[in-house]
Amino acid sequence: MQYIESGADLQQHLNRLTNEVKIIDIHTHIYDTPFNELLLWGIDELINYHYLIAELFRKSPHLSPETFWAMSKSTQAEMIWETLFLNHSPLSEACRGVITVLSQLGLQDLRTKSLDDIRAFFAQKNVADYINEVFRLANIKTVVMTNDPFDEKERRVWLQSPKIDARFQTSLRIDPLLMQWESVACPQLQAWNYQVAADFSGNTINEIRRFLSEWLTRLNALYLAVSLPPDFTFPEASPRGKIIQECILPVCQKHHVPWALMIGVKKLINPDLKLAGDGVGKADLTALETLVRRYPQNKFLVTLLSRENQHELCVLARKFNNLLPFGCWWFLNNPSIIEEMTRERLELLGLGFIPQHSDARVLDQLIYKWHHSKIIIKKILFEKYADLLSAGWPVTPDELERDLQNLFGGVFTDFIG
Repeated sequence: MQYIESGADLQQHLNRLTNEVKIIDIHTHIYDTPFNELLLWGIDELINYHYLIAELFRKSPHLSPETFWAMSKSTQAEMIWETLFLNHSPLSEACRGVITVLSQLGLQDLRTKSLDDIRAFFAQKNVADYINEVFRLANIKTVVMTNDPFDEKERRVWLQSPKIDARFQTSLRIDPLLMQWESVACPQLQAWNYQVAADFSGNTINEIRRFLSEWLTRLNALYLAVSLPPDFTFPEASPRGKIIQECILPVCQKHHVPWALMIGVKKLINPDLKLAGDGVGKADLTALETLVRRYPQNKFLVTLLSRENQHELCVLARKFNNLLPFGCWWFLNNPSIIEEMTRERLELLGLGFIPQHSDARVLDQLIYKWHHSKIIIKKILFEKYADLLSAGWPVTPDELERDLQNLFGGVFTDFIG
């Protein structure tokens, strides 16, 4: 049997295996081609990412939101490019990500810094071929889409029973059901001929269950998902609490799908910035503790938006094996924080977590988000395996390969069964 004998040997194997491992990206906002305009790709979409829009307003104090939102997308992209890439060095993680994408695609000579030249490069791309190229560069096996039946554009596609590329898996997203029951979800369900009432009278509970079951089946969803605010509590005497207890938990258990909770977002703290205007808050994890303890037959995928919540989440995951932490979400997707979180999770959970998800909204972002994250994860793994070798524990290349396959997909597939 072959054993790893030295740090140089370890580094060589880790480099090779990290480059080769196929990734299951468990949470994205990208779509397959049947969804048409919902599939975002190309340089203007990359530059108009809401992370960069927020940066633009920081560096443009005299720019009014009304003026910006009245511009065409191409004009917005030109303003962002000029402000963040030409007038300032693109040092933020979101800006650097754009440069990484261009470099990985082969645009390595950016000395002209010409947006027109970059646009011409993308204009030659065919979207179906480009999906293949991006998946190859990022080494993606599967992405999980975020699928929202309350989005009418997406709903219309699903009602036509589209043929979906097997590399694009699904998750059922139901934020309006929990966060906007009276104003959005209940009227919409009524319009779709579900017999529901805002006060939950009549057959409302069974009809919500029917809605969830029908869409889990229609999508063949791997999990059900929701984004929740930092003040989320459970149990609570509210429409949200009632739907969770009487609909979501029993339906997830019946269909054997996990419930993915993404907790900590404060919606639209600056509404003028639209999608770029959300904030973050520290959550009270008592609600999560109650859920995993009271419902041991349910499985919970969990990511938290606040850095301050991460240690508590790890400790909770040590106590309940129906809880699986995943990814470095949104404001945490920065190298310094990814490194801190990954170390903490490895030290507390071993290999029992999902280190990253891309949360990509633009197809091209798969390239940089995974390229950047794998560099950090590989660095930390080298240190941890070197510690094992120093302690006298032999490690083989086959064991390294097994562990990497688990981290980048196996833990997730085992958890969802």
